[in-house]
Amino acid sequence: MKLSDFKYPIPRNLIAKSPAHPRDHAKMMVVDRKTQQIEDKNFHEIADYLEKGDSVVVNETKVFPARLMGRKEKTNAKIEVLLLRELNHEEGIWDVVVEPARKVRIGNKIYFDEEKMYAEVIDNTTSRGRTIKFNYKGDIYKILDRIGQMPLPHYIKREPTDKDKEDYQTIYARVVGAVAAPTAGLHFTTRLFSKLEKRGVKILPVTLHIGIGTFRTVDVEDLTKHRMDSEFFEIPPETAKAINQSIDSRKRVYAVGTSVVRVLESNVTTDNHVKAGRGWTDKFIYPPFDFKVVDHLITNFHLPETTLIMLVSAFTGHDLMMRAYKKAIKDGYRFYSYGDAMLIL
Repeated sequence: MKLSDFKYPIPRNLIAKSPAHPRDHAKMMVVDRKTQQIEDKNFHEIADYLEKGDSVVVNETKVFPARLMGRKEKTNAKIEVLLLRELNHEEGIWDVVVEPARKVRIGNKIYFDEEKMYAEVIDNTTSRGRTIKFNYKGDIYKILDRIGQMPLPHYIKREPTDKDKEDYQTIYARVVGAVAAPTAGLHFTTRLFSKLEKRGVKILPVTLHIGIGTFRTVDVEDLTKHRMDSEFFEIPPETAKAINQSIDSRKRVYAVGTSVVRVLESNVTTDNHVKAGRGWTDKFIYPPFDFKVVDHLITNFHLPETTLIMLVSAFTGHDLMMRAYKKAIKDGYRFYSYGDAMLIL
């Protein structure tokens, strides 16, 4: 398939700027791959599809307030810094993206927090990317909680608020490290989890720290030439064991989000089981793809020409997914990170 196969218009009024309240009352489109049927439900009805012994795998990465507003030394020019990846905790060294990039050169200092904290630019990585070194040597995440903003996606055309620190986070977020939320998980509530656990459904954690590349559109027509950003992942031994028990007992494995799919399908044994471990993955899933572990997928409605829509199209088949998206636009489903959900059976 080619990049142009994943091009479709999304009306601006369907781009969600805030989540549904309560979270589990978002709309949910159910797409059945066997029957090719599409149904309209609400997310809290997902419990009707799950059975005792099924595994629901979630990404417990935690988004940190990675967006900083600073001022350049001497000129006092406003500089926005998006923290991407901590390279050296002891030295306070990070890879970042800066705006406007043309004003930021090696040797410049950017001041934050009323000049109590600053960062010096020590390297250029890409046209907008820089490597910076903070003067702060303690737990920088405590400082970020106070002065940072949540890194909302670029298509949410408003400034982040304190409420986003709660809204743009799953209820099970635990491991700090992401600059984008695993948005399929935003629909879950403690009440819904309790209902699933009483039914005997296993809620199992993995981690994948989602980076800014999740929003980036693919820019090559030949998909075989696209390269994903590497992202850190971890599959605990207990999670791998429980998933494999579901597989062996012919129960189903539900992935909550594309990040979970990438983790699980990156770590498959020769007999189609999951292996525990940690490391980095740049796995790019696009049609056609032979899924070894994941039986069903919970996801959102994604940007055109991104790796996310390519993955879900690989899972359903391109024609069925495009039919589902056409229906979603016609029926007023809300799109992207704060939007509605899709369950693929």
